[in-house]
Amino acid sequence: MSTLTNLTQERRLVTAIPGPKSTQALKRRTEATSGGLGMAIPVVIERASDAILLDIDGNQIIDLGSGIGVTNVGNAAQRVVDRVIDQVQAFTHTCFTVAPYMNYIEVCEKLNALTPGSHKKKSMLVNSGAEAVENAVKIARHYTKRPAIVVFEHSYHGRTNLTMALTAKNMPYKEGFGPFAPEIYRVPMPYSFHWVGNQATITEDAIDMVTHKIDKEIGAHNVAAILIEPIQGEGGFIVPPKGFLPALAKYSKDNGIVFIADEVQTGFARTGHMFAVEEEGVVPDMVVTAKGIAGGLPLAAVTGRAEVMDSVHASGLGGTYGGNPIACAAALGAIETIEEENLVARAKHIGEILGSSLRELAKKYPVIGEVRGRGAMQAIELVEPGTKNPNTAAMSAVVKYCQSQGVLVLTAGTYSNVVRFLPPLVITDALLKDALSVLDDAFASL
Repeated sequence: MSTLTNLTQERRLVTAIPGPKSTQALKRRTEATSGGLGMAIPVVIERASDAILLDIDGNQIIDLGSGIGVTNVGNAAQRVVDRVIDQVQAFTHTCFTVAPYMNYIEVCEKLNALTPGSHKKKSMLVNSGAEAVENAVKIARHYTKRPAIVVFEHSYHGRTNLTMALTAKNMPYKEGFGPFAPEIYRVPMPYSFHWVGNQATITEDAIDMVTHKIDKEIGAHNVAAILIEPIQGEGGFIVPPKGFLPALAKYSKDNGIVFIADEVQTGFARTGHMFAVEEEGVVPDMVVTAKGIAGGLPLAAVTGRAEVMDSVHASGLGGTYGGNPIACAAALGAIETIEEENLVARAKHIGEILGSSLRELAKKYPVIGEVRGRGAMQAIELVEPGTKNPNTAAMSAVVKYCQSQGVLVLTAGTYSNVVRFLPPLVITDALLKDALSVLDDAFASL
């Protein structure tokens, strides 16, 4: 067993952001890496533990992004590290479809047990969220013998050709990368903050719009799957109104459509449930997971009804690296950490602190149009005061200020005006409150 020397869980700046060493290293980055790769904060990381990132200049930065919702159990979590070291020393790769190994099976057993529903389930493992979504679509089409896939406005499902087609926002995800995969149909999403109809009937009206579009423009009998994020991630942490997901699930069941929940960003305790669909008791036919599944190592999964998952012929699924044994070891360590440290409850507690603090900021600063989210997945949408018009300049200024003070926050939103918060679920109350005080200062500086 390894013994980690954890960083002190406190914000500490010894240079400006970026410091001189990061500045020099980022020049090398520019020379060596594709210009198509973005960067949220201009520092180079040397070490990390729990909710602190240490850059090469010695600055300790509060991480409110978790590597885009990946390090739910904290960075370099002890159980993850221990299992990874043990596995690396045992063997690094055989390819599961060549010579199987136990921890792939164990991860699938865990997923089958943890995902919603008491029905018989089976799983498969791949490398990334986009790859998992692609496989879910593949399986749904094979099972139903139907071509059409229904997705939603403001959705994000990945950067491969198919998942770009499934994704709503053009820039930066789709611009210039077409033509895209066919038989993808987009339907309205009830985005409450920008909903022009009656808020009191938003669920019923949205369901009517969705089902009418499917019935009249696609034909429900042609639809293989309805694919939705229970809380839309890159779209801006859009939370569907109560009753929307259950109604979609029922419509899917009534029409023989596979209902797929993309839990890539919402899964593994992030929202105060192990999976976000549990909030309303929704039981999907298939669940797609990634990000928080393996504590920072590349792993993703498709878990679904056994009859759906078994409908594909032998060797119709797979991939050389899918379910790599090291990543599987990390997943077992991450799941154990979530269970042993009760991170589902911890996410709810973080959500209470985040939500109340952000709502207080919204009372002080009219540039904050809405606070939304669930658990440790919260966001604020920034607007021109007195309107709902997007305020991208304010978003950029707030993010830049937070970075300068050693707090990493991420952006999102169809209209590029959302600041999102995805802290590790092991962040201390004191560290979270320190970060939120910096956020307050950021708005005061506008």
